[in-house]
Amino acid sequence: MKHLLITAAFCLGGTAALAEFRLDARYTDADGDMVADIPTDPAELVDPAELIFAYTPVEDPAVYAEAWSDFLAHLEEATGRPVQFFPVQSNAAQIEAMRAGRLHVAGFNTGSNPLAVACAGFRPFAMMAAEDGSFGYEMEFITHPDSGIETVEDIRGKTMAFTSETSNSGYKAPSALLAAEYGMEAGTDFTPAFSGAHDNSILGVANRDYDAAAIANSVLTRMVERGVVSMDQIRSIYKSQTFPTTGYGTAHNLTPELQDAIREAFFSFDWEGTSLAEEFGKSGEAQFIPITFAEHWAVVRDIDAAMGVSYDCN
Repeated sequence: MKHLLITAAFCLGGTAALAEFRLDARYTDADGDMVADIPTDPAELVDPAELIFAYTPVEDPAVYAEAWSDFLAHLEEATGRPVQFFPVQSNAAQIEAMRAGRLHVAGFNTGSNPLAVACAGFRPFAMMAAEDGSFGYEMEFITHPDSGIETVEDIRGKTMAFTSETSNSGYKAPSALLAAEYGMEAGTDFTPAFSGAHDNSILGVANRDYDAAAIANSVLTRMVERGVVSMDQIRSIYKSQTFPTTGYGTAHNLTPELQDAIREAFFSFDWEGTSLAEEFGKSGEAQFIPITFAEHWAVVRDIDAAMGVSYDCN
């Protein structure tokens, strides 16, 4: 399988206007760390009696509500208030919920992190990692073994599933790759379909609803471990470089004390024997590690620039 070089995605500079990352006008960044400052005016701070938590959109929210149950119990104990799991239906809905003040703690997927930071005042500080501190996932192009697709070039003329336009591995990175390395554009060289989630794309390929799909392989690994799909139903024809995984953080306007308590909850959580370890251990994760948006999401912002992504918040 071929591997995507970071520079390969950036050959689109001549065909798309480069996007400059910036926060929405409602936020400030006095310290230059690329995320919204915590308000200094006490009147702008919020201290909710109940915290709302949302994980990135998935095909079956009930599975992940259970997976997060032990961590959320730990978060309740650390913050001294109840925590509600909020199943979101799309990346856009998740961003809008935080922007509107209805979402306090969240995991935003790789591709929607920059939009959440820019438009919703999201302050990411953690990411899942393996026991040895390694982290990340790869974008893969998958197909059904009987599809007749053997190489990336064979996608031409077929139906290619993406997740949503805010997804890194589910749309932005594969679109940049297909255009820059293979000269293929959606709607001209292949028929695009949007499934809404990596789980949906994987199931769609396994059930032959789509000829091929661009997916995050960490999701595929967990689905295989759960027995939802079998590798007999899937063949990978492309694997990318490693990207950062879901970023976890808070809304910018929670009180500093509450933000500190939430952060401490992530880093003090003991994974061993928990529902979180049972689910995410299937793809190798075993702890939360600290991250910064400026450093860890640089490659994703570069892909956004190659794609001409706009950070306008309407």
